[in-house]
Amino acid sequence: MAEVFAARRDRLRERYAENGGAVLISRPANVRYLAGTAPPGAVLLIGPAAGDGDTLCCPATPLSGATVTSRPDDGLRPALLPEDGPDPVIAAAGLAHRAKAGELAVEEHHLTVARYRAIGSELPRLRLADVGLAVERQRIVKDEEEIACLRIAAEITDQALGELLESILVGRTERHLALELERRLVDHGADGPAFPTSVATGPNSGRRGHRPTDRRVEEGDFLTVCVGADYRGYRCEIGRTFVIGTTPADWQIELYDLVFAAQRAARESLRPGMAYRDVDLAARRILDGAGHGAGLAPLTGHGVGLEIDEDPQLTPAAMGKLDACVPVTVEPGVHLPGRGGVRIDDTLVVRQEADGGPELLTITTKELLAL
Repeated sequence: MAEVFAARRDRLRERYAENGGAVLISRPANVRYLAGTAPPGAVLLIGPAAGDGDTLCCPATPLSGATVTSRPDDGLRPALLPEDGPDPVIAAAGLAHRAKAGELAVEEHHLTVARYRAIGSELPRLRLADVGLAVERQRIVKDEEEIACLRIAAEITDQALGELLESILVGRTERHLALELERRLVDHGADGPAFPTSVATGPNSGRRGHRPTDRRVEEGDFLTVCVGADYRGYRCEIGRTFVIGTTPADWQIELYDLVFAAQRAARESLRPGMAYRDVDLAARRILDGAGHGAGLAPLTGHGVGLEIDEDPQLTPAAMGKLDACVPVTVEPGVHLPGRGGVRIDDTLVVRQEADGGPELLTITTKELLAL
């Protein structure tokens, strides 16, 4: 993997090589992507030339906060700062200045105003530039090692959800079920949940991002679950809706079939060259045509990886087109105030038609189960 991290840094370095510029990365997910790990507070300095060595500036040891499966690239030079030492950002900028870097490109979208001003105050002769979202854009297309981590995260999530569905649910609270799901994720090998687990019952079901409450599961409820595992830093997402009881009501079957049709249409549109907004439109057109357009979420899906909500964003106004090897969620839903609703959410990887089309990572059944 050391060669992979070095190649990622070299791609970024090439942008600033002409001016002898260095690059300072401070956003934790970007540090991890380029360095192999991101200890709390660490920043990464990428020097003007690969031979000069890149530096991981840490307020503690390089392995602080890192797991055994998440080690820094051996090609990095560690700069260990004492607990009462300088801000790692200022320390890294100082290293760039002493190395006579022509300019220093920083992540303006991540640095606070105070930190940005501190660099200018401490090193007034160091010319600053903005690296923009260059690393985030580089992260969109995943290599097969990254996709393998996402695949394992999805397997863990499917296992945890499948076990929960075999237990008694009636009478248990949303909060209790969410905590049990997160425990099961860890039991099966996850580093933790990819995001706060959402369990929604009855009138809460179908709400995107619902935070679990003390409401108890009742017969006849819709039960919506959205959960994901974090495995070696890579995060997946799955969402399913079930009915509690023996027979779903007619309105529940009708609503479920509608959301399922919208989700299938969006999944089937995932191919290289498809516009982001057209994936969103594939699902939105079906739900809007059934009269639910006004209450729909602002997006149909989003990218996943080292963060659970990455680019691309599958929204009506999104610009850009899908590439192969881009993992995304497809998660349409409808919520009827006072009654509940349906969400169906999968993580998939965009693949060429010759490779079988979109690869479904989350495989828990999408049949409307009565639990």
